[in-house]
Amino acid sequence: MHRSGRQDLLEADVRLMGDSQPPHTAVTSTPEPSYQVDDPDTRLYVGDSRDVLANLPDRGAVDLIFADPPFNWDVPYDGWSDDMSRRQYERFTFDWLDGCIDALSPTGSIWVNIPDDTAAEVVMHLKRRGLVMVNWCVWHFRFGQCRNSSFITSKVHALYFCKDPDKRIWNPDAVLEQSDRASIYGDRRTMEKDSNKGMRVPMDVWYGKYWGRIQGNNSERRHGHQNQIPEVYLERVILACSNENDLILDPFAGSGTTGTVARAHGRRSIGIEQSPVTATSAWERISKIGMVRKHASTGQSSAIFSKRSTGKRSGNRS
Repeated sequence: MHRSGRQDLLEADVRLMGDSQPPHTAVTSTPEPSYQVDDPDTRLYVGDSRDVLANLPDRGAVDLIFADPPFNWDVPYDGWSDDMSRRQYERFTFDWLDGCIDALSPTGSIWVNIPDDTAAEVVMHLKRRGLVMVNWCVWHFRFGQCRNSSFITSKVHALYFCKDPDKRIWNPDAVLEQSDRASIYGDRRTMEKDSNKGMRVPMDVWYGKYWGRIQGNNSERRHGHQNQIPEVYLERVILACSNENDLILDPFAGSGTTGTVARAHGRRSIGIEQSPVTATSAWERISKIGMVRKHASTGQSSAIFSKRSTGKRSGNRS
């Protein structure tokens, strides 16, 4: 967003449905992690993320946030009401987003994993709070739930915002994948580059091997957890938007994917989970089981066509 447009939005009277509800009043107390291990510092707090975020000793020092909140789809999470009114759910969303914004460092970034029905509200709230959109990515997966009443949902939005686009942490070389020019066409021009031969920064629609929904007998699956995100998704975000020993926060720890991937790549991390039962299982994964598919997000091809014969026209493909 252009800087003048960013200022105009900050001064605009942008109103959303959730604004009609009173904000959450956070409990004032210094939170103690329910689980913690060093080298690197890895913590898991049990409680309401809005309360923990408001009292977190690391406020203003978090380098990267990844949030995969409840979608309000009436999923049977342990001890959580996932069937709020629309106004209540939007207010809940704005409250935890505000807590995350306050936790971010001046160079920090936030990613929000959110479906169609709330993506616009999240975007508008982050913009009116002064954050800048870097990318609106899409996580595309096969095997969406079958239905006949509309097209089958096969994506979730991955919204990437930062506080300062000129100072954000960005490591494109850490997440390169094979380009179509190399993997399909054998185009010699991409192999003649001075660096990163045959490679490119991933596009903003994410799919491919290991990128599907975690279900069935998938080796990453944690039984008893809802809507588990694949490790490759978190690996791409963490490698691209943080450095070793940076601090990463997940306000909805769930199965522990963020903490697991962060620890595998030498990042410090904070997780928050409202359910003690879920937190216990997540901690086992983070501290004992570890990452199953380390480095599986990099170097692959996401081409949707098989390799083609180039013949004499190699180098002229587009």
